[in-house]
Amino acid sequence: MQKEYCIDEVIQKLTSIINDSKHKGSRVGYFAALYRQVTITVKQRIDEGKYFDDNKRMERFDVIFANRYLTAIEQLSNGSRPTASWDYAFNASEEWWPIVLQHLLFGINAHIGLDLGIAAVQTAGPENLPAMSEDFSRINDLLADLVRSIREKLAIIWPPLGFFNSYLGDVQTGFINFSMVRARNSAWDFAKELASKDENEQLQAILRRDAEVVQISQTIRHPNFLLELVTKSIRVGERGTTSEIIETLEREAAIWSARLEKGELIQVLPGRLI
Repeated sequence: MQKEYCIDEVIQKLTSIINDSKHKGSRVGYFAALYRQVTITVKQRIDEGKYFDDNKRMERFDVIFANRYLTAIEQLSNGSRPTASWDYAFNASEEWWPIVLQHLLFGINAHIGLDLGIAAVQTAGPENLPAMSEDFSRINDLLADLVRSIREKLAIIWPPLGFFNSYLGDVQTGFINFSMVRARNSAWDFAKELASKDENEQLQAILRRDAEVVQISQTIRHPNFLLELVTKSIRVGERGTTSEIIETLEREAAIWSARLEKGELIQVLPGRLI
């Protein structure tokens, strides 16, 4: 059975994944760079005791949530197959054409689309799940806010993106918001579905959900014809090695976290969970 790590150990494991990815030139490190900073920020918010409704529950939730990702990484490293959604994300990391933002969204889609709902039910239990709705939204808000911040800085990797942002910023932001809002709402619906089922029914629901998440990743990988042309032009212009891009993501994620520490407000995803 996979060891369950505490938050500090999760951060250490994510750091090891990032360093290993930089050494190997693996795009797996893209998502890991963002996820480590989100985990650090969640820990800071738990320690502060003011952001989440139930800090002990949130610490447990964060650990269960992160351990699903670490399990997938361990399965990748030992040659066994992870869930289909993580398998798709890891396979895509071997492809040259997806742009940095797509790689980030593959990881976000797998982790929120599948793992988040499972972790919520395992943390709260079926009867207490409704009480988690606000904290469930807050962890999504943190990740979405970081992705928005990173998108604005991707011009470092592809300089012409600064020009595109001037004219297509609202379109790109809307695409990310839509993806994140849909993933959050769908993950919550999935958690409620799992809470209503027995163990055998849950296993079947997880398999079905896993396949649905893969379909979403396929759409992210191959959007409509026009968007695919845009992503290909972006990819051709992206500069820097994989290791350098990981370092850029690490740096920009740390800057985002520092701004939050100084009191900058998080942009909350629209809508409420019911």
